[in-house]
Order: sequence, then C-alpha cells, then structure tokens
Amino acid sequence: MARVFTKLGKEITIATKSGGPDPDTNPRLRVLVQQAKKENMPKDNVERAIRKATDKDASDYKEVVYEGYGPHGIAVVVETATDNPTRTVANVRSYFNKHGGSLGTTGSLEFLFDHKCVFKIAPKEGVSLEDLELELIDYGVDEVDVDEEDIILYGDFKSYADIQSYLEGNGFEIHSAEFERIPHDTKELDEEQRAQIEKLLDKFEEDDDVQNVFHNMA
Repeated sequence: MARVFTKLGKEITIATKSGGPDPDTNPRLRVLVQQAKKENMPKDNVERAIRKATDKDASDYKEVVYEGYGPHGIAVVVETATDNPTRTVANVRSYFNKHGGSLGTTGSLEFLFDHKCVFKIAPKEGVSLEDLELELIDYGVDEVDVDEEDIILYGDFKSYADIQSYLEGNGFEIHSAEFERIPHDTKELDEEQRAQIEKLLDKFEEDDDVQNVFHNMA
C-alpha cells in the first residue's frame, strides 16, 4: 500500500505541475484524485502531493524512461519519476548488469510495445458492453474487457483526453486511468529462466524512483 501511495503521490505532483492544482480545470489530476480515493490514500497525502508541485524548495520530479534487455532476450521498459536522474540511471544500469542484462538506448524497444491508456470504470446500469464498445470506438478505444467488478477500456495513448471527456460527460465512475506498454508478442521461458527475470523485476519494483515496469515475458 505504501508503494501505491508513493507512486500515486508522484503522479499527482507531476500532473499538478503540468496542469495546475485545481482538479476542476486539470483533467489528469481529477482522475488521479479519484484513483487515490479508491485506493484509500489519506487526504493529507493527496494535498501534500499537490502542494509539492508549487513548493519552490521541493524536489522537481522528471519522468524518464529506460529500456534494456534482461537475460534470455526479455525486453524490459522501466518508467521512472525521479528528482535525480544521475542516481536513477546508475541504479537501473546496475540492476540490469547484475542480473545478466544490459541497459539500451532510449527508443530502442518502442517497436516491441503498444503504448496504451487503460481506464477502469464502474459498470453503468442500462449500458451493455457491446453498446459501450461501439460508442467508444470513435473516441479511440480499441478493446473492452471485464475484470471482477470493473470494466477495462484500452485505447490509443493519444486518445486519453477524449476517452476521459466522454466517460465524465456520460456519468461513468472512473476508478483509475493509467498508461501501459503492451507487448506485441511474448516470450515463453522455463521455470528457471522465469525465476532469473523475476529477480531483476523485483529489483526495479523495490526502487522508489521506479513507477512502472513492463516486459514481454509470457
């Protein structure tokens, strides 16, 4: 839970910095505040993250993406939010090196992944999945799925604002809105090989600068 709060806090600070501290006029911040409520993140934490964006003495987070290969040719994309890119790149490089991988150049793995926005919303009475999917095609959604109580919408990365605008305008409750990198193809590994990759992924997950990690291991 602490990890989730840290990640959300950084996203709220970054969203506030780029779009202002008022959720009414900052759509990205509005969704993140709703997501924070869903995750039971204390209101104080949310307000502190918003204040941090306007505090001249506070750390200035930069979003930096690192790409590399783990052992057995597994592609790994690491998204970070950091106030010290020099520290972060050194850490990321060391994780790759110590676990049989190597850090690549920025953009070298983009062709292996689709960059998507992913919305989780509450079902709405009287609206079927088929109707919702047909309606949202024009707004950039290309896949609709169901996960337990949520409806999951996958859309083009650039369609984020259009999809959010439609959902809010039509009274849908948004539980979360995130960006994911979905591999075009995945690689099958045996149990021993998987364990090696998992060790590398765990190192990334433990790093406070790391926001998200994506890979193409099946």
